[in-house]
Amino acid sequence: MRRALVAALLLAGCAAPPQAAPTQAPQPQPQAYTCLLPGEQRMLVAELFFGRDRAGRRRVSDAEWANFLAGVVTPNFPDGLTVFDGYGQWRNPETGVIGRNPGVKIVLVAARRQADLAPRLTAVIDAYKARFHQQSVGVITRDSCARFD
Repeated sequence: MRRALVAALLLAGCAAPPQAAPTQAPQPQPQAYTCLLPGEQRMLVAELFFGRDRAGRRRVSDAEWANFLAGVVTPNFPDGLTVFDGYGQWRNPETGVIGRNPGVKIVLVAARRQADLAPRLTAVIDAYKARFHQQSVGVITRDSCARFD
């Protein structure tokens, strides 16, 4: 009897633990963050990517770009912005061909989140696409902290 009891105890140690009912893992909550430096404010940072090549047409000129910047972008973001020259590369979703554009303009904007922020960004994007016959304007947005002094 003693041997049977020892064998039963040893075998019990080899048994798989009971399976709990599968549960869905809790989704991590986004971490609230505080700005690192004194005087910073939480803002949305948007990067907009404007290609200047036009299929079958001449490229968007520096003068046309300057006019668009002054007439459309600046009125939508009068508190300030930064413009960079860049090189763009993308895959055309219709043809699969890799396109290259050495004359991309990149606009960086930091703005407070307000109800009209998304419509202002959309207005700039839509105006560029319509005016210069562009298939798309790239945009990246992210929450950030900023201060300007």
